[in-house]
Amino acid sequence: MSVTLDTPHAPPPRLPAVRWGTAALALAALALAPLFLGNYYLHALIIAMIFLLPAHGLNLILGYTGMLSLAQGVFFGLGAYTSALLAMHFGTPFVVNLFAAAAVAALIALPLGIPALRLRATSFVMCTLGFVVIAQTVAKNWTDLTRGDMGLSGLARPRIGDIVISQIPQYFYLILAVAVLAMLAFIALIRSPAGRCMVAIRDNETLAESLGIPTWTYKLVVFMLSAAFAGLGGSLYAHYETVVSPLVFQMYYSNTILIIVLGGGVGRVPGAIIGSFLFVAVTEALRITPELRLIIYGFVLLLLVFMFPQGLAPLVERGTEWLARLGRKA
Repeated sequence: MSVTLDTPHAPPPRLPAVRWGTAALALAALALAPLFLGNYYLHALIIAMIFLLPAHGLNLILGYTGMLSLAQGVFFGLGAYTSALLAMHFGTPFVVNLFAAAAVAALIALPLGIPALRLRATSFVMCTLGFVVIAQTVAKNWTDLTRGDMGLSGLARPRIGDIVISQIPQYFYLILAVAVLAMLAFIALIRSPAGRCMVAIRDNETLAESLGIPTWTYKLVVFMLSAAFAGLGGSLYAHYETVVSPLVFQMYYSNTILIIVLGGGVGRVPGAIIGSFLFVAVTEALRITPELRLIIYGFVLLLLVFMFPQGLAPLVERGTEWLARLGRKA
């Protein structure tokens, strides 16, 4: 049984021209950011774009299939460890590590999803939570592979052709390119016939089955795809930080990804994008008050829940619709 969401999520067949225009302007602003921003602000944008990838995965499984998974942080960590181990022991190129991280995360999601997706919604959530605990324990105790709490360090910098990515602006453009490609893949998926089947499963799984949709197969594939998105993010994280430790499996990462999706807007294309940049902006702004940081952060979350229960994406969508009406009047 899927989790029933009380927010309208059905996407239109095509984005209005004004939304594509807004997206193009935002992308252009990001592309020009290294010309105007220092390394500190670029670092914050890089972290936002890295977390955008697992957020896309959670948005896919929660917003378009109706299943709440708390294991996104685990798949994020698996992607990070996969890239780190390949780079350290085999010296594989960055692109190979990136795709391998996505593939390993998806393959590990397969045996987990086969029994878990047959459970009720609440039992499925508990199952993914148990996977978090298992991953933390394995990462700390399988010292021959992960080096335990010491972690893996000294990863080689990514290399694209003859260019070694070592400067913050270079990392920014590399991660921006991956984030844009991932977003386009996400949009193409949810607007395909498979995406419409996913929405049907979310809205009424029993009715979807009666229409001949193989609901369990769809849920399993979506669970694997969501893990692949998280694995991509973990790979970028490992190659950017050049250090990976069992801390990457902490519940903090799964919670962060969930907050990003819920704060931005579940089941909406711009939801994860808005949520990721908002989360990083709030987190960095609160560094000026370290003593009250967590208290203020909690109040911000409460304010967001009460004032914008559907996330901030509907607010942005209404803004673009207002611009579209102004354009028609002009």
